[in-house]
Amino acid sequence: MRELPLLEQPDVQVCCAPLASEVLSEPDAQTLARQFAALADPVRLRLVSLLATAEDGAVCACDLVAPVGKSQPTVSHHLKVLVDAGLATSERRGRNIWYGVVPAALEALRGALATR
Repeated sequence: MRELPLLEQPDVQVCCAPLASEVLSEPDAQTLARQFAALADPVRLRLVSLLATAEDGAVCACDLVAPVGKSQPTVSHHLKVLVDAGLATSERRGRNIWYGVVPAALEALRGALATR
């Protein structure tokens, strides 16, 4: 079995200081709201978990249907929401699309919630 390369990771800029250290600007609030909204769905949380724990760093969309128990179009919709929010990345490989989580984006969200 050949090892698949990891998906190219986008540059992630930390948008905001921790919420408890200063008042958010409107653009930073919009960015955080979009990202947290993307995570505010049980299916998308499961997808992020599946992507984050993928051994090869990427998972074919076709392999995400059964674990979340949703149809392929529904899974594709949820993956698009995650990609649009900057929490996942995608790459076409032949006829399939592979997805990976963007660890830096998740870490930036964690940092925004930090109290110090």
